Amino acid sequence: MKSFQSLALIPLLILACNQEASIDLREYDVDALQDAMQSGELRSQDIVGHYLAEIARIDRAGPELRSIIEINPDAMQIAASLDEERTASGPRGPLHGIPVVIKANIDTGDRMHTTAGSLALATHRAPDDAFLVSRLRDAGAVILGKANLSEWANFRSARSSSGWSSIGGQTKNPYDPRRNPCGSSSGSAVSVAANLTALAIGTETDGSIVCPAGINGVVGIKPSLGLVSRDGIIPIAHSQDTAGPLARSVADAAILLTAISTADPSDPATASRPDGVVDYSAELSANALQGKRIGVLRSYWGAGDDPKAEAVFDQAIEAIRAAGAEIVDPIELDVSDMWDAEDEVLNYEFKADLDAYLQDSGAPVKSLEDVIRFNSENAAAVMPFFGQEIMEAAQQKGPLSEDEYLYALAESKRISQTVIDTALNANSLDAIIAPANSPAWLTDHINGDTTFGLSSSSYAAVSGYPSVTVPAGFVQGLPIGISFIAGAYSDKQLIDLAYAFEQASKARRAPEDL
Repeated sequence: MKSFQSLALIPLLILACNQEASIDLREYDVDALQDAMQSGELRSQDIVGHYLAEIARIDRAGPELRSIIEINPDAMQIAASLDEERTASGPRGPLHGIPVVIKANIDTGDRMHTTAGSLALATHRAPDDAFLVSRLRDAGAVILGKANLSEWANFRSARSSSGWSSIGGQTKNPYDPRRNPCGSSSGSAVSVAANLTALAIGTETDGSIVCPAGINGVVGIKPSLGLVSRDGIIPIAHSQDTAGPLARSVADAAILLTAISTADPSDPATASRPDGVVDYSAELSANALQGKRIGVLRSYWGAGDDPKAEAVFDQAIEAIRAAGAEIVDPIELDVSDMWDAEDEVLNYEFKADLDAYLQDSGAPVKSLEDVIRFNSENAAAVMPFFGQEIMEAAQQKGPLSEDEYLYALAESKRISQTVIDTALNANSLDAIIAPANSPAWLTDHINGDTTFGLSSSSYAAVSGYPSVTVPAGFVQGLPIGISFIAGAYSDKQLIDLAYAFEQASKARRAPEDL
């Protein structure tokens, strides 16, 4: 299996090692990069070359963060073409020439692979771009590479180590490489946090954007279900899956969301989205919290178990109050009956949705059953640390017409949406806030993520409602995030509130010693 494992890394090693770190773009945002390109100080080729050099220096050497599985072998050529276009006719928009890393479970119809980190898909090239990737290319973005992730988006084993895949190895936290980056969008968050790219795309079913954003000190947007097309994403569950931005600032994440949140006729979920095109980065104001009513969620997973993280959360509440918001504390959301229903839904949909993706995409394996068999036959390489009992449980499920599935889906949506809507309406709230994460735990390939701490992601994940996660502070040098949650398609409102909090707190701090 060694040849499979090294296959996707060859372009990264060849390209990145030929670059020189001649410029320092640490913490540059999209506006700064555009200003530098417009003035002639930099070209897109310079920016791409810089990030390739940093990936070689940090991701494959130095602390060896392993956030990138594969570099786009055409990245420099694409950047050169976009530089020529800028000279001839000006930029297409704010993403023109800007590098973006894509999670490795998202299709790109180019020379890169789409693997979900699994050796079973090591040779898989998608026939075309995911809809969101085509939107990024149209906006002028440079698809820099594919990000490492928790294999199969962390839907393989309850004893997994987040950020580990059989192709990419273990992604490491840039604030302490001994610690975990959370997942499953581990590489997407780490690459942004460590300044290896300007922007990244992750995906979430439940917590896979929120947790890595919080733990790696970046901004993550989990959009409303249907705001971003699910086309071309290796699925877990269509009733919860969505892609979303990861960035070092709310403004940058909003620019990225604007580019990818276009209605897709092939995805029925996008049919329910509001009409019109929204610029999520428009009219961001540091005063957006003034006069708003913000509810404080105290009934999240692991509540009361991490006093240090909750102290950071309390400080964030005071910053929101000082920014002019009225605080309603506490808000209780009782979803005790939701967890079992969600598990049932995910198992049913994973089997059905993955089988459909594999059969339609020309993958070398055609079903979940094939994946399970491949993993068993190649256990030494694929399962050295944890097994595949979640996959095996999903394989036992029947079709989506079964009453058990239909009941669980209805219950999970009813419970999650009702408790959020009721809390918002009864208290006249503009948003609900909750801590996104505990400090990163030590990576443990023997016991897995057994010391995983608090989480508040499930409320928005199961309901299909949006959440925006922003850096809030640190516990002994490890980032803590805060999440803003509200009702369906309130994405712009949450971005505005999160931006105001970001400006009030200024909590983002780059990792040291990289």
